[in-house]
Order: sequence, then structure tokens, then C-alpha cells
Amino acid sequence: MNASALLANTLSPDATTRQTATQQLESASRENYPVYMLMLSDELRNENSQIHTRNAAGLALKNALSARDSTRQDEYSARWMALDVDARQKIKEASLLTLASPQPRAGAVAAQVVSAIAAVELPVGQWPDLVEILLGFINTSDDTNLKIATLQAIGYICETIKPEVLALRSNEILTAVIHGARKEEPSSEVQLAAVHALFNSLEFVRDNFDREGERNYIMQVVCEATQNPSVSVQVGAFECLVKIMALYYDKMAFYMEQALFGLTVMGMKHSDERVALQAVEFWTTVCEEEIELAHEAREAAEYDEPPELESKHFAKVALPEVIPVLLNLLTQQEEDADEGEWNLAMSAGTCLNYMAQAVADAIVPAVIPFIEAHIKAQDWHQREAAVMTFGSILDGPDPQVLTPLVNQALPLLIGMMNDENLHVKDTTAWTLGRICDLLIITIKPDVHLHPLISALVNGLSDRPRIVTNCCWALMNLADQIGIYLDEYIASASESPLSPYFEGIVSALLRVTETTANESNFRTSAYEAITSYVSHSTTDCIPVVQNTVIAILQRMEQLLNMQNQIVGVDDRNNWNELQSNLCSVVISVIRRLSGGIQPMADRIMTLVLQLIQGAGKTSTVLEDAFLVVGSLAAALEAGFAPYIQAFLPFLYPALKAHEDTQLCMVAVGIIGDISRALGDQSAQYAGAFMNVLLENLQSNVLNRNVKISILSCFGDIALAIGPAFDPYLNTTMDVLRQAGSVQPNPLDFDLMDYVAQLREGILEAYTGVVTGFKNTEKTPALLPHVPSILELVHQCLADEERSDSIVKLSFGLIGDLADCFPNGQIKEHLLEEWIAHEFRSKRGMQQETKKTLRWAREMIKRATA
Repeated sequence: MNASALLANTLSPDATTRQTATQQLESASRENYPVYMLMLSDELRNENSQIHTRNAAGLALKNALSARDSTRQDEYSARWMALDVDARQKIKEASLLTLASPQPRAGAVAAQVVSAIAAVELPVGQWPDLVEILLGFINTSDDTNLKIATLQAIGYICETIKPEVLALRSNEILTAVIHGARKEEPSSEVQLAAVHALFNSLEFVRDNFDREGERNYIMQVVCEATQNPSVSVQVGAFECLVKIMALYYDKMAFYMEQALFGLTVMGMKHSDERVALQAVEFWTTVCEEEIELAHEAREAAEYDEPPELESKHFAKVALPEVIPVLLNLLTQQEEDADEGEWNLAMSAGTCLNYMAQAVADAIVPAVIPFIEAHIKAQDWHQREAAVMTFGSILDGPDPQVLTPLVNQALPLLIGMMNDENLHVKDTTAWTLGRICDLLIITIKPDVHLHPLISALVNGLSDRPRIVTNCCWALMNLADQIGIYLDEYIASASESPLSPYFEGIVSALLRVTETTANESNFRTSAYEAITSYVSHSTTDCIPVVQNTVIAILQRMEQLLNMQNQIVGVDDRNNWNELQSNLCSVVISVIRRLSGGIQPMADRIMTLVLQLIQGAGKTSTVLEDAFLVVGSLAAALEAGFAPYIQAFLPFLYPALKAHEDTQLCMVAVGIIGDISRALGDQSAQYAGAFMNVLLENLQSNVLNRNVKISILSCFGDIALAIGPAFDPYLNTTMDVLRQAGSVQPNPLDFDLMDYVAQLREGILEAYTGVVTGFKNTEKTPALLPHVPSILELVHQCLADEERSDSIVKLSFGLIGDLADCFPNGQIKEHLLEEWIAHEFRSKRGMQQETKKTLRWAREMIKRATA
């Protein structure tokens, strides 16, 4: 079969034909990659072929070159670079020639192919003349199709390749792109492609934005494009403005005053929703930037330093103009709008929410007249908009400013849970949930709690969307009252929720009895039950015990049903339900702690059956394993009878290197078991250490799991103390090697990883040192003290260090001093860097200061 027919069959409406053709293509790519790639490029280039087969050839080429998964991308890149140079050149030439195809769709897919090849070759110094070729197409050709496809290719290249790779050509790329976006360009399609390419190139033209003249010209072209006769170009231009504001906020004051303020306010009023959405997004982005700058300013003030960038307070200045437009947009809801559809009213609500956080108290007088005028209106659009406005401003202003308003509004809002309109009830439930979450202090138990809970419980029998929001509101009520009691009334025996506890939990359990889960309402009900269990006071423990019995019965019923499951939807529903049930069981175990003992046999039996029944469904396995971990933590030494039955399931999970999350949970279980059994876990330590050390050697296992493994070494050492001696030297070698990884200030992902890695190593060292402290094996630590302190020194010298790393570092120094109180490591503890770090307390949290003071006393004793 020839290439055209094969590619055409991959698009066949007949599933068998389609599947056979796809398998043949995959087989060709594996068995003879060079021939496969050349065949596809020939088909892409062939102007006599049908456009749909050319398109399929282009997509197959692109998919053979690019993958989302980084490991697979490395394989694809290596496979391409191993191709004969002539073959690569031929494919590249075919792709470039296709950019000029009279068929725009062929040119568009060729642009993707060019970009995919560039993403492989440019970073390794290959295809050096590509950018020059593309710029030549734009600057010297009158072919509109060629210009459009070339601009698309440049846009894709800018999107996928790191800025530093293209830095040397950024000026030329920007010049070509801006030239295409100018209002003088006769083709709106060329303008659109140029605007999209500009959007993708904005991150690597930072130098150009630093130069006022160039910045002015770029901003002029983009602002003019917002007024283009083509709506698509206008949308693209506003998208550029959103990204420019996010990237170059500090340079926008002049342009806000001259143009952006007026353009965006007018844009929000545009008759085409696509334009208006982007104009609203612009102000959302302004607010996001100013919220972040305010946060950075507060952090800088703690250190008595000026902030790196200061807020221009654009949102506060624009408030009188922007707020009326947003409030008007809120009234433009559609009766039958899809729940997940992003529309203008939703966008305006989100913007208002960020505006409240950005301008704080100033938002209140700007919106109260609108709320008062519309909350009792005949038109449901206006009532819903008024409630949405009230709910959107609750995060930002001072609670003392909001409290009297919430007190006044609560009775009215509770009454609106009976509104005749679905949208009004839905938004009211959401707003009550926001009040419960953000302003729990405004809810007076003796005045508001009974009517509020009655309204929310009644809402549990309404439409799925309303049920979801009522569950969320009830969950927030439990969480926030629980947090308040924990903070102000330690070990409270009863709660304001106690009289309602059984009724609420029973109502939530009724919601979960259905097989449906529209709008996620069943999952939300289980999440709410989990919150009520977690925050239950002593007087509600009998209800918690009855709840777990009901949940375990449901688990048994589900396990008995699993042989009747047919189809993917039923299996997904079964998996989701089991995960929900596991979450409730975990919260009960944590709440009852040792009191779960009478039910432990039943729980472990069910969980082991669930693990067997789940097969390779990792989400269910993770949840089942988390139940086991929480049970081990609750029962401590009482968990011992279950270990032998569980280990045959634990080891395969530890060896499932491709499944990052499951492997991470399994590593955590080893820590849970070690902590629970203490020195009794020594009999399992050898097997645990072997599998963990093997995992560290894996090239497939995610590096974050390896951090957990290092930390787990500390858990095992702490649990078994001197019995860890056989593994000490190997562990210390591994930790020392891991500690030698250095961050690259230009690679933020690597910096984050190194910070997490160091935290894991410090936890491991702390476990080992504490496990050996005051035992006959303490001297075995002496040879390792210099390498431990070397890592601590690196951690404390890092300007970006986190508070948790500082606390671990001081604690570890203190532990070492406590291990050797008779001067054995005196010379190390008297080093200047340690004295310097112990003099500095600036910006430390209270717990870290306590650790520092304790460590200082240990050092004094060890150096006396």
C-alpha cells in the first residue's frame, strides 16, 4: 500500500481500517525509521495529494519528533540526530518548501514540522541557517501563504525553544514579526500570524523592552492592532498586552497613562465576547501582579529592605472606571450556559475577586451601591450579579470592614437559598461557602448557625451544582470552626457544631448513596464528611464510629460488585468511589488514633482485598496504601500482626518505577511502618534498605521519589537506632554524593530540586544522628561529621534557603553537639561560619528561633 492510501486510512470513519493503518505506520516507524520519515516528508511536499493526507503526514512527522514526556523526547531527539545527514537535509528542505504551499493547511502543518525539527537541532548547534532562511521568506517574498506559514513557524519555534538559544537572532526575529503585525500590512492573515508569533516571542525580547525606543515601537504596533478591522487580530493583540503586562509590569506606567487604560476599558465593552474576555483578562493580570508585589513588599519590610519592584497601583487608579464595566458584565449571564464554559460573566467575577485582593478596602464602597440596588431585583440576572459581587470581594478587605456587611447580609443570603432561580441559588451557596471559609468570625453561633445549616442541608437535595456548593460550604464551616477551636480552645470537648453534627453527617451520607456524580457533588459530599470527622470533638466520637462502620459496609459491597463491572465508565466510577471511601477511613483513623484498634482487623482485611482488586489502578492503590500508613501510625506496635500480610503488596509498588506517585506513597509507608514499630522494625530493615538502595540506582524513577528515599533512610535509622550500623557507611556515602549536587542560578527547576534534595538529606542525617545518639554506636558517626557540616554550611550560605532548611540545619548542628558533649568535635563546632550563623536571627520564624537557642546551648556544652 502506498503512503497516500495508508495515511488516508488513518482518518477512515471505520475503526478497524483506522486501527490497522495506524498500527502499520507505527510498525514502519520502528522497523525502518529513515524510510518512514522520508515517506512522510515526500507526502507532505506532494501538491498532487489530498490535503487531508498531507496534513496527516505532517502531523505524523511532528509526532515522530516531539513528545510531552521528557524521557521519550530524549529518545526521539537521539533517533532523529542518528539519521543520515542527507536524509535529515532532505526532510528539512521538504518542510521548508511546503511552507509556500498554495494550500494554507499544508503550510500550517509544515510550520509545525519545521518547529519540531528546530526544537531538536537548534539547542545542539545544528541547522544554524534556519532563522536566516525563515527571515528571508518574510522579508523578500510577496507570497502571502509563505509569509503566514513562516510566521507560524517562527511563533512555534519561539514557544518551544529556550530564549537563550535564540538570543543572538532576537533582534532580527522581532523586526520581522513586528513588520508583519503593522497596520500597513495589507493581509489580515499575515497580521494575525505575526501577532501570534509576537506573543510567543515576548519572553526572549527582554533586551528590546529595556530600550525605550524599541519598546515604544513594539507597544505602538500592539496597541494599533487592538483597533484592527479583523476581530481575530484584535483578540491576538489583547492577548499580547496581557502577556506584556505579566512580563514587563515595571515598564508599563507610561503606556497605561497614554493608551492601555482607555483601550482595555473600551475592549471590555466590545460587542465580540472574544475581545472583551481578553480585555478583562488584562485587568485580572494587572491585579495578580500587584497582589504579588504587595506580598514581596511585606516580605522585604520584614527584613527592613526596600522591595525589588514597587507597585504602580494601576488597579486602584483604574477602580472608578473598571468596576462599573465589570459589574455590568456580571449581569450578562446566560440561562443555559454550560457549567464548564468560560464566559464573560465568569471572567468578570474572577477579575473582581483579584481586584478585591489588589485594592483591599477600596473595593467596598465601589461595589456596595450595586449590591444594594440589585440584590432584591425582579430580574434574576441582577440578583445573581449582586450576590456574585458580594462573594467576590470577601478576600482582600480588612475583616473588620467586612464584618458589619456580612452580619447584615447573612439573613438575606440564607433566605435566598430558596430563590426560584437555579443560578441565584447556586451563587448564593458559593457565597455562603466563601463566608464560612474566609470570615468564620462573622457567623454568630446563637444567631446564624441554625438557619445557615438548615439552608445548606436543605440545599443537599437540590440540583447537582447547588449540592456541590452546599457540600463545600458545610466543609468550610467544619474546617474553619475546627481551626478556630484548635487555635483558641485546645482539646475542646464540644463545638458549636456538636448539636448539628449527626444531622449534617447523615445528610451528607444520604447524598453519597447515588451512583451519579454530576458536577462532582458525590465527591464533594465525601470530602465534607472527611472534614467533619477530622474536626469532630469528643462528644461526637460515637457518630464518627458509626460513620466508619457505614463506610466499611460500602467498601465491602463495592468489593463484592467488582466482578460485575463492565466498561471503562463503570470501572472509573468504582475506582473513584473506593478512593472517596479510603479518604473517609483515613480521617477516622487519624481522629480515633489508638481507638481504631477494635476495627483494625476489618479495615486491613478490606484494604488488602482492595489492593488485590485494584490491579494496576494506581490511584486506588495509592489511597489503599495511605490507609495502611495511617493505620500503622495509629496502632504503633499494635500494627505488627499485619505486616507479613502487607509486605507482598508493598514490594511490587516500590518497584513500580514508572508510577511516580505510587512509588512515592510506598516509600512513605516504609517510614510509617518504621516509626510505628520502632526498634521492632529492625527485622525488616535489611529488606527495606536493599529495595530503597536499588531504587536509587534506577534511571527511570522520578528524582523526587529519590529525595523521599533519602529522607526515609532517616526514618529507618531513627526507628532502629544502633541496629542501623550495618547500613551506616553505605547510607552516608549516598547522602554525601547527593549533597554534592549544585544549583544553577539560571535553571529555576534545578534550584527548586536542589533545595528539596538538601532538605531530604538533612532529614536523613537528622534521623541517623538522633538514632545513634546516646548509644554505644555514637562514635561511628565521628568520621562523617565533616561531610555533614559541609552540607549544613552550604545550606545556610544559600541566600534562597527556606525556613524549614534553616530549622533542620540548626537542629542537626545541635544534635551533633549533643552526641559529642566531651569536645570530640570541638574544632568543627568552633568554625567561624557556625558562630556567624548563630548570631543572625533576622527573619526567622518562632519555632526556628527555639531550635537555634537549644542548639546554641548544646554547642556551649560541647565546646566548654
